[in-house]
Amino acid sequence: MSLTFLEEMAGQIDRGGVVLWIIAALSVATLAVILWKLLRLFLLGAWSRGRSETALAAWAAGDAEAGLALGRRGGIRGRVFAAAMAARRDPALDPAAAREETMRIARHEMARARAGLRALELVSTIAPLLGLLGTVIGMIAAFQALQAAGARADPAVLAGGIWEALITTAAGMAVAIPAGVALAWFDSLCDRIQQDLEDGATRVFTRGPAHLAPGGAAR
Repeated sequence: MSLTFLEEMAGQIDRGGVVLWIIAALSVATLAVILWKLLRLFLLGAWSRGRSETALAAWAAGDAEAGLALGRRGGIRGRVFAAAMAARRDPALDPAAAREETMRIARHEMARARAGLRALELVSTIAPLLGLLGTVIGMIAAFQALQAAGARADPAVLAGGIWEALITTAAGMAVAIPAGVALAWFDSLCDRIQQDLEDGATRVFTRGPAHLAPGGAAR
């Protein structure tokens, strides 16, 4: 990226005024949130399902220890499944308490998975409004200049002012669209994770080692 290109970009932003500088800063923040969210979901194991499914299979086959060990290394899904297995094996917990403990951990994990989505939602909402605000301010300035010129008004000056004002609208939409797409994708991924957690936890409580009754009490 050459220095000339950066200077031209800064000049375009200057034409849009303060609002366009705010949108530019918002675009950088949006990119940072999206990259952070991708990294966070990767570290949480959002795309990892194999080990958690193997843990459920081991649990259903009656190997509780293997199911627990695999679950604890199986990302967000595996951690919730392992918590459900541990709760079911705990003799101090009745079936209702075991399910409630599993739900508590699942809610905690889902809160971690959904962190940052509100920020993207806010960006997708306010970026077009900021762009519209910049355009309105620019249009006011353009018509004020036209009024001040009186009979000597040059239509080219008005057209140039309107063109510069419309830059902010385009910039706001350019920020809002990627933020909205990322929000929809991350939200659908979290919904799929939640469905997997509900399905897996149900399988833990309805299947498992034959020597365990629901809630962990020995038969």
